[in-house]
Amino acid sequence: MRKLILWTAAFCTSLVVAASAEQARAPVVVELFTSQGCSSCPPADELLAQMAHRDDIIPLSLHVDYWDYLGWKDPFAQPKFTLRQKAYARSGGWRRIYTPQMVINGAAAVVGSKPMDVVDAIRAQEDKPNPVTVDLNRQGNTLLISAKARQNVGQSEIYVIRYEPSQVTKVRAGENAGRNLTYTNVVSSWERAARWNGRSGFQARVKVSGDDPIVVLVQQPKQGRILGAARLR
Repeated sequence: MRKLILWTAAFCTSLVVAASAEQARAPVVVELFTSQGCSSCPPADELLAQMAHRDDIIPLSLHVDYWDYLGWKDPFAQPKFTLRQKAYARSGGWRRIYTPQMVINGAAAVVGSKPMDVVDAIRAQEDKPNPVTVDLNRQGNTLLISAKARQNVGQSEIYVIRYEPSQVTKVRAGENAGRNLTYTNVVSSWERAARWNGRSGFQARVKVSGDDPIVVLVQQPKQGRILGAARLR
């Protein structure tokens, strides 16, 4: 508990963001690669939870499956999230993948349990305005996506993501055996909706269902930089 208080204090006092309209339209995306089979991950999971209430950050928890062999199969893990992390490693020239790892706007990676490193990485991305604005509007089971580039950003991919705001698991085996762990913004679905030339305006209609929040990302191919993002809670 004392550690959580220290993380919360560090995060809240160090990450001070000016409330501007542009920032509200261009949140920083934080992807946490985590696993219930990783004893080092709970502090990063708790740190991600401190971001959940913010409008200027989109925190996403992606559970990977490569620690399942240690004795506990993570129920939220998906092989595609492991592949996404590996693609980031190739794109960024990183020598290895690990948990807990936070990837900030697809451009920087830090150990997810180190609050000040996370804060610094988010601040660095806030200083680089996103070149693409994304607007979302939901009408029943139809999601209307609009994107506009301030300059030619080249070929880009548009993803639609769904997440569950909170999940609790009693871990019965593995490194976290006996613990009740709470997870925030657990990604359940990550699908590529379209490719975009990055020049002319983009519009699309996508079928959606359920009440889980929706995130749309515009990203350079092969897990490059995230160019724009928006969310409907």
